[in-house]
Amino acid sequence: MKVSKSFEVFAKEAPEVHSAWMETVHKLDIVSKLDKKTEELAYIAVMAATRLESGLPFHVTMAKTNGATREEIISAILVGLPAVGNTVISALPVALEAYDKV
Repeated sequence: MKVSKSFEVFAKEAPEVHSAWMETVHKLDIVSKLDKKTEELAYIAVMAATRLESGLPFHVTMAKTNGATREEIISAILVGLPAVGNTVISALPVALEAYDKV
């Protein structure tokens, strides 16, 4: 699965830090009590709220692979509306384009 250009550069230019980061990510994944679909939907919500749109295609694909529907992707993005306002809607086209590609 393709990761963002930023993450590719991170892995290439700082391999030791990338390795440590990925080790932490894997450890956090192991201890999570969420199923994979829910975890990806939650992550998508956080990414939309924090405007980290470059990682959305990867995580939308992961969510879809784990059974998320298009409507669940939309809901995950829009769940942040009350907390952060309409900044989350900029994630919709990026996420839906990724979802529709798979």
